[in-house]
Amino acid sequence: MRARTPAVLAASVVLALTAGPLAAPAFAAPSAPASSSADRRGPAEEALRAAVAGLPNQYATAALVRVGTPGGDWHGSAGVRDLASGRPAHPDARFRAGSITKVVTAATVLRLAAQDEIDLDASVQSYLPDLFTPDFERPISVRQLLNHTSGIPAGDGLGDDFAELYAHRFDTRTPQKEVASAIAKGPEFDPGDQQHYLNINYSILGLLIEKVTGRSYAAEATRLVLRPAGMRHTYFPGTDPRVRGPHNRGYQTVERPDGTTELLDVTEWNQADRWATGDMISTTADLERLLISLFRGRIVPQPQLEEMFTTPAGLPDATLSAGLEYQKVGDKVFWGKSGSRYGYSALIGGTRDLSRTLVYSVNSTDAKSAEPNPVLDAITVAALK
Repeated sequence: MRARTPAVLAASVVLALTAGPLAAPAFAAPSAPASSSADRRGPAEEALRAAVAGLPNQYATAALVRVGTPGGDWHGSAGVRDLASGRPAHPDARFRAGSITKVVTAATVLRLAAQDEIDLDASVQSYLPDLFTPDFERPISVRQLLNHTSGIPAGDGLGDDFAELYAHRFDTRTPQKEVASAIAKGPEFDPGDQQHYLNINYSILGLLIEKVTGRSYAAEATRLVLRPAGMRHTYFPGTDPRVRGPHNRGYQTVERPDGTTELLDVTEWNQADRWATGDMISTTADLERLLISLFRGRIVPQPQLEEMFTTPAGLPDATLSAGLEYQKVGDKVFWGKSGSRYGYSALIGGTRDLSRTLVYSVNSTDAKSAEPNPVLDAITVAALK
């Protein structure tokens, strides 16, 4: 159930290499026409419209998409704001960005490193000595938390399946409890030996940010990343289960006892346990600002920015860096991050030179599934045309 979150960028980008042309008209509109310059190809507008045609359907109830190219930008929306009213999806809606929060967390840590408040080569045990048991005798560097090579196992959550998690959706589980449950299990592997994408690494980074600054994670992430990027409509909800401001409601497909299915509204959900790993609420415009500001070096200065485009040495199959993931497509390399919470799938990504960017939020009806979602994949294929 967790597999799709770190893998969606790679899977969708690979699909774009082999997919055939998309057909059909669509329900979406570009925000501005593409450039007419012959040597500056703009977005494949017809394909993008087709990618979000027919929403709501069994895979998604709404989609918001932003594509940037040298020849122009395309902004589109499709679907409904909620199933009860059937009103058109809000084009500037806020949504749960899921693990894209990790991009902000990584950038916050790297900003603090640039200010000499955090040493990426220092052990996290030296910063948070009371957090670890004697089982963690090998030093774990801050860099190894950033690139998921720490060897710290996953913590215990509020349930193992959707039904159990849904029953506890308004409960508060603190990140401190999440981290303590992980540390109690002992190391999964020696630091640096493997790369294993887990939320626990970024929960500990959140604690590290608070320890070295003396301020809350949300306050520091806002000060060091959101404000410099101009992300005025992004926030961290804490224990508030609502999505404040305009939003499109999220739904999860569930099976009834008689074998039929229904869509359950999962919009309200306390995400406190996701915290620095995945509780951020944002907009596609704000996430596009984040992507562009980061890649242009406006948030994290050199040389710390290179950490976001560098995978761990000695692990040739590693695709994760500090906050990002990469996938090669022909002669291009795409860097980005996906995220999902029940009812919401999101992605940011692009080439490092920003010659092609993609940001989307899709109200997926099975957002945590490891199975392919045709709507997400069609959007990615169209964006990379």
